Amino acid sequence: MGQDIKPRSFSREDRTRFRDALRSCAEAFQQMRDESRFDARRPFTGFEIEFNLVDGRGDPSLTNGEVLAAIGDEAFQTELARYNIEINVEPRLLRDGALKDFEDDLRARLNAADAKARELGTRLVMIGILPTVTAEHVTAETLSPKTRYQLLNEQIIAQRGEDIRIAIEGVEKLELTTDSVTPESACTSTQLHVEVSQDGFAPYWNAAQAIAGPQVAICANSPFLFGRELWRETRIKLFEQAIDTRCAELAEQGVRPRVWFGERWINSVTDLFEENQRYFSPLLPVCGDDDPLEVLTQGGTPSLEELCLHNGTIYRWNRPVYDVVEDRPHLRIENRVLPAGPTVVDTLANAAFYFGLVRRLAVDERPLWSRMSFDAASENFLRGARHGIVAEQYWPGSGWIQAAELALRKLIPLAHEGLDDWGVDPTQRDRLLAVIEQRCLSGQNGAVWQSTVFHRLYDDSGLSRLDALRGVTARYVEHMATNAPVHTWPID
Repeated sequence: MGQDIKPRSFSREDRTRFRDALRSCAEAFQQMRDESRFDARRPFTGFEIEFNLVDGRGDPSLTNGEVLAAIGDEAFQTELARYNIEINVEPRLLRDGALKDFEDDLRARLNAADAKARELGTRLVMIGILPTVTAEHVTAETLSPKTRYQLLNEQIIAQRGEDIRIAIEGVEKLELTTDSVTPESACTSTQLHVEVSQDGFAPYWNAAQAIAGPQVAICANSPFLFGRELWRETRIKLFEQAIDTRCAELAEQGVRPRVWFGERWINSVTDLFEENQRYFSPLLPVCGDDDPLEVLTQGGTPSLEELCLHNGTIYRWNRPVYDVVEDRPHLRIENRVLPAGPTVVDTLANAAFYFGLVRRLAVDERPLWSRMSFDAASENFLRGARHGIVAEQYWPGSGWIQAAELALRKLIPLAHEGLDDWGVDPTQRDRLLAVIEQRCLSGQNGAVWQSTVFHRLYDDSGLSRLDALRGVTARYVEHMATNAPVHTWPID
């Protein structure tokens, strides 16, 4: 969730200085764009994955500090709650055998980390929402002891002015209130990054938005929350509500939520940063020491600290990222749609599907978004999250079509072409896209598997709901360790 900051409270003067600094950042960013300063020679891709920690019964294990110390790998970092950690995978050029390199690196690090965690009686689990999470695991006391998380919690609750209400209606219904943002910690995701040129940013972002519906539907892996079966990708709805700074009246007035799909196609990356500044008040008004305009005048590359900090507290499902590497500025799109898991091979298949599809659509002579309303893309996203792989999706030229059929008929062939454009090894292209194809043919993604196994354990067994969900979790961990794709997992 970004860099840590020092403990502090914020004054009116802090907020005024931050707004002034944010305006300077915006002016410097526009100048850099006008001067075509953004590096586009290295189209790197990468990803981050969030994990849950579980004990021997499959319940959340509040031990991330001890586990990270035992792992001793800088690629692993703390996350929001004490039962979460995250890995940042080293970026690579998406060509030749890069996807296999990603997979091998991730498997090796994960196996080593899990072995260390097991010495402490803990296991690492890649899953969108851990089925055994209860309300007891998402209190202010379970936040990780990192200042950024504490400050975010304080500022979100202060802006909202009242407790947060979680209300989700799916297969079953859940309603509760909470006095902290910690329920967001139940949402663990895979975040895909793709570096793009400044002129290519808008078509890549529009393409990512257009495919978010089928993407979340096919990859859904979060059917349970607090013992209730809700949406197939409940993480989407939970994340939207858990860090909502709006009271009910502001939501009714149309104030934008901080977890946001958006409301229009864009023409430039500046559209998104301008919206950030126009619609969202700063949560963490911490100013850096540099004047970005002065840095530009002196021929340097500004870090745009305030712009990046503000952007990091606005949780778009496809988020713009400004970064500087070796004094070279670049732009990335961070795709936040996917849940974690179920396995490393599923994760790489999901990534290949996204990278290939977004590349192919971004260079189409007749852009998809010229034939599809933004409202349709937003509706697809919510339908995909709610109903999963059987969700009806609107697609130009096909009308309403189930997500799995859409992938088989349209999207997988496009992803195939896009991976060819990236220069990906054909063997790896075919192997990973075959995982998506078989998932669609079988109709079994992570969410379907979890739900099916739960009902087999619970409906006629006499087990409590929690014990049945512990059974699901135990079987999930066992299958995850084999790296067999989820469509092959048995349901017995």
